[in-house]
Amino acid sequence: MNNDLFSETSDLHQPLAARLRPQHISEYVGQQHVVGDGKPLRLALEKGQLHSMILWGPPGTGKTTLALLLAQHVEAEFVTLSAVLAGVKDIREQVQYAKERLQSGRRTVLFVDEVHRFNKSQQDAFLPHVEDGTIIFIGATTENPSFELNNALLSRARVYRLQSLAPEDLSQLLQRALATEELTEIHFPEPLQQRLIEQVDGDARRLLNLLELAADLASQYANTITPELLNELFRDSLRRFDKGGDIFYDQISALHKSVRGSDADGALYWFARMLDGGADPLYIARRVVRMASEDIGNADPRALRLALDAWEVQERLGSPEGELAIAQAITYLAIAAKSNAVYMAYNQARRFVKENPTDEVPIHLRNAPTALMKEQGYGLDYRYAHDYPEAFAAGESYFPESVPEQQFYQPVDRGLEIKVQQKMERLRYLNQQSNWQRRNKN
Repeated sequence: MNNDLFSETSDLHQPLAARLRPQHISEYVGQQHVVGDGKPLRLALEKGQLHSMILWGPPGTGKTTLALLLAQHVEAEFVTLSAVLAGVKDIREQVQYAKERLQSGRRTVLFVDEVHRFNKSQQDAFLPHVEDGTIIFIGATTENPSFELNNALLSRARVYRLQSLAPEDLSQLLQRALATEELTEIHFPEPLQQRLIEQVDGDARRLLNLLELAADLASQYANTITPELLNELFRDSLRRFDKGGDIFYDQISALHKSVRGSDADGALYWFARMLDGGADPLYIARRVVRMASEDIGNADPRALRLALDAWEVQERLGSPEGELAIAQAITYLAIAAKSNAVYMAYNQARRFVKENPTDEVPIHLRNAPTALMKEQGYGLDYRYAHDYPEAFAAGESYFPESVPEQQFYQPVDRGLEIKVQQKMERLRYLNQQSNWQRRNKN
C-alpha cells in the first residue's frame, strides 16, 4: 500500500487534480492559517519535527495533498490506508513494515483517509505505535473528530481544521491548470471562470474535475468554454452538501438560529442553500415543526399548526409546491412571537423526574372502573373541576403526596403567553385563597 503519488509514471491516465499536485509545501494553495509562515505546523516542519495529526475539513480542501507534502518534506515513507477497506490486520502489517524501516533510519507517515469510518478497536490499534514513535499518524476526515474519534487517539494527535478554499485560492489554482500544455488552447473567458469558481463552493478537486470535463466538451464549441457549455456541465452538478455530515448539520443549525433570531430573510437563505445542495425537503419540514414547539410554543400556537400543514403539503404534492409551503411556514415562524417556556419547562420536568424517586399516583387521581377499585378507594374525594367556579377546583394538588408543588412552566411576556401568564396568576391566587388543602386533610 505504498503510494507515491508524486511519481510521474502514468501521468496521462491520472485526473487533472492528481497531475497538478504540488511538489513542494511552498506550492500548496490555501490553508495559510495552518501552513503559513510562523504557524505551528510550518515551524514544526522547519525543525523536522513532524507529529501525528488529524486533518479535518470539507472535501477538496487538500487533506491528502498536504499529508503527501509533509511526508516528502521530512523524507518519510508515505503509506496510505483506506478506512473503508482496511482492517486491524492491515494496520498491524503496515506497523511491522514501519518498524523495519525505522531500524534503517527511515520514518513512516501512515495516512488514513476517512479515518472516522474506523471503529473503536481499529482506532485503538494505532495507539501504542503512535505513542512509541513507530509511525507518524495522519488521519483525514470530513466529520467532526470530537464526535467520531476516540479520545485516546485525539489526545495523541493534534487536530488541524482545514477550510474551504477562498475564491482567490481557487482562481490561483485555476490559472495554474489553464497554463498546462493540454489546456493552453482552451479559451475560457474571465466571467465564466468566476462562475465556475462560485459553483464549486471552495472544493479544489471539484474545480479541477469540472474544468477537465469542460475542456473535453470544448471541442464542440471551437475550443471555447461557453455559457451553454457550463449550463450543461452544471445541470446535474449539485453544490457541496454532505448529508449527515458537518455541512448538513451546520446549515440546519443556521436555519434554526435564523428562525429563532426572527430573521425571515436569513432563514429563507439557508432553506434555499439546503435545497440547492440536495437536502430532503421532508427532513427540513420535520425540523421546522421542532422549531415551532421549541422557540415559539404557546406565544403563537398557530405556528405549530402551520408547520404541520407545510409538512403535509410536501408529502402530498412534492416539489416545488411543497417547498413553497415550507418557505411560508419558515417565514411565519421567523416573525412570530418567541417563547422557549414550554421547551424549558419540559426539560426541567424531565430532569426533575429523573433525579427524584418514582412516587405512586395519588389514590384520588386514579380511575375506578371496577367495584374492587372503588372498594380500594380509587378516585375517592376526586374533585371534578367542571363542578367548580371557573372550572377550577381551587387548592387541589395533582402531584404525589411526597412531591412538593412545582412550577416548571414560566410563560414569557410575549404573544399569547401574556394571556397565559395572566390566567396562571389568577389560578395561583385562587389556590392561595382556598381553604382546601388535601395534603393537610385528616
